[in-house]
Amino acid sequence: MSDVQTLMDMGFARERVEYALQVTSNKGVEPAMEWLLAHGDEEIPANWNSGESPASTENRQTSGEDAAAAAPSSSGAEPSAGSPVAKSLKCDDCGKVLKDHTEVEYHAAKTGHSNFSESTEEKKALTEEEKKAQLALIEEKLKQKRVEREEREKADALEREKNRIRSGKDMAEAKRRMEELEMKKIVEQRKREKEEEKAARDRVRAQIEADKAARKAREQKESAVSSEPTASVSSTTVTSPSAVKSPPRDYTETRIQVRLQDGSTLQETFNVKEQLSAVRLFIQVKTGIETPFSLMTTFPRKLFAEDDYEKPLEVLGLVPSAVITMTKTAA
Repeated sequence: MSDVQTLMDMGFARERVEYALQVTSNKGVEPAMEWLLAHGDEEIPANWNSGESPASTENRQTSGEDAAAAAPSSSGAEPSAGSPVAKSLKCDDCGKVLKDHTEVEYHAAKTGHSNFSESTEEKKALTEEEKKAQLALIEEKLKQKRVEREEREKADALEREKNRIRSGKDMAEAKRRMEELEMKKIVEQRKREKEEEKAARDRVRAQIEADKAARKAREQKESAVSSEPTASVSSTTVTSPSAVKSPPRDYTETRIQVRLQDGSTLQETFNVKEQLSAVRLFIQVKTGIETPFSLMTTFPRKLFAEDDYEKPLEVLGLVPSAVITMTKTAA
C-alpha cells in the first residue's frame, strides 16, 4: 500500500496528503502525518502542484497577498460589515463542519452524505490534546492494520503448510496403491507360474504313462507274433512310443523377457492377443525412456518393422515365451 493511500485511510484528504508528502520531501508516512496534524487549519496553496517547491510557492503566494493588500481596490467597494461571511462548509446530514471543498469531497465519499451548505462557523484548529488524541488514534489504527496483516500472513502460511501436507499424503497414498497393485500382480504371476509348472508335470507324467502303455502293448504283440510262426511278419504292426503324441495346447498367455540396452532385463506376462505395441508401451512405462527405440529377436534374428507393432504376439511367433532385445532405431 502506498503512503498516499495509507494517510487517506486515516481520514486525510488526498490533496492535503500529497502536499504534506511533498513538504516533508517524501520521507514517509510519519513525517507527513505529523505535518498534517500540526498544520490542520492551514490552507493549501492553489498552484502548489505546478512543479514548484512548497517553500517557493508559499513565498510567492505571501508576496502576492501583500501586494494585493497594498494596492487599492479597483472597484472601490468594500464588503459590508453587517453581511455574514461564509467561513466553512457544513454537512446538513450529520452537522460536521468542514474547512474546504476537498474535505467535503472526502467526507461525502466516506459517509455517503450529499447535503452541504455554507456556514459562518469557523473550523477551529486542533488543540495539543486533540492532536495527541488523534495521533494516538492513528497509531492505534496502524497497529491494528499491522496486526491484521500479520494474522493474515500467518493464516496464509498455515494454509500453504496444510496444502503441502495434504499433497504429501496424496502422493504417499498413490505410491502405496501402486505398490499394492504391483505386489498383487507379482503374486498372481507366481500363482500362474506354479499352475503352469504343475500342468507341465502332469503332461510329463501322462506322457510317461502313455509310453508305458505303448511299450506293454508292443511287448504283448511281439509275444503273440512269436507264438504264431506261420503268420507273416509284415502283417504285424509295431507301435512306436513316438506315435503317442499329446494333443496341442492353446496358449492364452505368453511370457516376454526384454533385454534393455544397459544389460538389465524386464519380464512380464501378456495375453497372446495383445499387440507388440503393448510390449513397447510396457518398456516405456517401466524405464521412463522417451527416445524412439526398436525391438528384435535373436533366435531367429528378426528386427520388427513398424507394421509388426500392430500384430498380435501369437501371430509374430512370440508364444508361449520369447526373448526380445531393445535396440536403437536406425536413423
